[in-house]
Amino acid sequence: MDDFFARVEGRTHAWPPGRKDLHWLVVPSEDFAREHLYEPYRALAEQPGLCPVEPEWMHITVLHAGPQDSASAGEVDQLAAEVAKRAADLTPFELKLSRPDIGNVAIESKGYPGQPLRQLWEMTWEAQRTVVGDRWPRIPSSSYPHLSHAYAGAQGHLADRSALKVLLSDLPGEPVSVPVTTLTLVAEWHDRREIRWDVLAEVPLGGRR
Repeated sequence: MDDFFARVEGRTHAWPPGRKDLHWLVVPSEDFAREHLYEPYRALAEQPGLCPVEPEWMHITVLHAGPQDSASAGEVDQLAAEVAKRAADLTPFELKLSRPDIGNVAIESKGYPGQPLRQLWEMTWEAQRTVVGDRWPRIPSSSYPHLSHAYAGAQGHLADRSALKVLLSDLPGEPVSVPVTTLTLVAEWHDRREIRWDVLAEVPLGGRR
């Protein structure tokens, strides 16, 4: 497998280690993530070459905004307020996550339905443009719901995709439904092994309903 972190460091709009970037996330509760997403696939995520995602850091990315230090505190507050205003008219929903797939840079569970998650992606992007204009690019450029169980790291070449698929086929685990009731604004960083964040704001969906 290819190094996920080298990919995000080397892309056109690079995300270097240690830099805190603003992100909008859907974050399952830690207890839910541990029981339904972490423990069933722990043996898979801990294979050589992979960097497992601990339950407290499991997430579904909605929008990767810009570097925290390129925005003023007032702009961050305004961004949260703008998303809160728009999110108040949206309906909470459930996202069904599949059993994991073995990708080229990560082990991830795909989500369904995609349309409500894309609505959040489009909404946060439009709110971002209202606050900072075109200062930051649109990342991702297209959206599909997914949650990563492990990333391939610097030793990703040790992760044999065929062997991982065989191992996965012997592990128990069912699709799970994640309630999507809140958007979380975070300052997120990575150290080339793990993604972590500081929570800046939590915005409920359907506040006017």
